[in-house]
Amino acid sequence: MDRAAVFDVDGTLVDTNHLHVVTWWEAFRQAGHRVPMHAIHRAVGLGSADLIARLLGEDRDTGEDARIGAAHTTLYAQYFDRLPAFAGAGRLLRRLHQEGWTVVLATSASGPELRALRRALDADDAVDATASSDDVRQGKPAPEPVERALELAGVPAARAVFVGDTVWDMRAGAAAGVRCVGLLCGGIPRADLTAAGAEEVYDDPAHLLAELADSALA
Repeated sequence: MDRAAVFDVDGTLVDTNHLHVVTWWEAFRQAGHRVPMHAIHRAVGLGSADLIARLLGEDRDTGEDARIGAAHTTLYAQYFDRLPAFAGAGRLLRRLHQEGWTVVLATSASGPELRALRRALDADDAVDATASSDDVRQGKPAPEPVERALELAGVPAARAVFVGDTVWDMRAGAAAGVRCVGLLCGGIPRADLTAAGAEEVYDDPAHLLAELADSALA
């Protein structure tokens, strides 16, 4: 029976979380908002609209949202040609693909940003499908991105594992009914990932690859 390995990308396979923190911080600064970087870091992994709402509050001037989001997109795009994949990320995906897993990416990125991430990862030969923000109405922590990935893979939740680096990833995976594996390389503490639903936690893709035989992806 088929089985699916579903992966978040930012902070999980490609080392981008802190680039997002800096570029969101600058986008907020340009709009006249002082938002602490640690707060931005904890919000990374949410879609743009949810991230802005979390950091500026529901009583903000929502008319600014599009301008702030566009500023972040422009600032972040300057890194597109040099986004760094984590060591072992491509090898992990290829190993799983070779072992019969259907490998699906579930990411809030889309368009040029998603293409830049896939170039950095350089493992398209091991990726069977991608669920991007264009494919869902609600981003993580809603389960829809993971559920869409399962639809693309054609497998039930019981035959899938979701790997991510944020609390939002773990909550989305848990809500979708899949087993969740957390990675620390996005900068979120082990205890937070476990509390949000991670049944296993590894340092980074290379660590998960080294421990694959004893993991949920065995």
